[in-house]
Amino acid sequence: MSSGVLDEAIKKASIAWISVGDGPAYGLWCMPVEASLAVVSGPGEQFAPGLAEAERASVRLRGDHGGLIVVTEASVVRVLPGSPEWDEIAPQLATKRLNASGTAEDLVARWVESGCALVKLTPVVDSAVGTADLPAESAAEPPRETPARIETRRPFRLHRVRKR
Repeated sequence: MSSGVLDEAIKKASIAWISVGDGPAYGLWCMPVEASLAVVSGPGEQFAPGLAEAERASVRLRGDHGGLIVVTEASVVRVLPGSPEWDEIAPQLATKRLNASGTAEDLVARWVESGCALVKLTPVVDSAVGTADLPAESAAEPPRETPARIETRRPFRLHRVRKR
């Protein structure tokens, strides 16, 4: 696979499916930073178990058509608050954060106070698998167990509801 496809997929990425080890892949919003992806997770942010402590992760990226085009291994580096890299990436990532309350500076301060992890995922180019080499079958999995999937009673109807 050419590294050009990987570079373009990274540049256009706003969401990536990231898994650590044998764990399930989570759809995480991200921001391209040069040839890497920046992801924030932790209390009050997105759920990415084990990502902050991992050395490697599997990253799946989609193309313009919405389908999977690249699967690659990525090295994971945690960006620490107060470092020059944090001062450069965190404010940019905070401005990209949708539905955040407060300003970008407030959000970055909240990330520091609550112990959120900002990680930089740099793809290992030799491990990238492109569209031609991806399996033809779907990688869809059944929904995970969650309280949101518990079936509830139907609401009480006082009068008969007619279908139109």
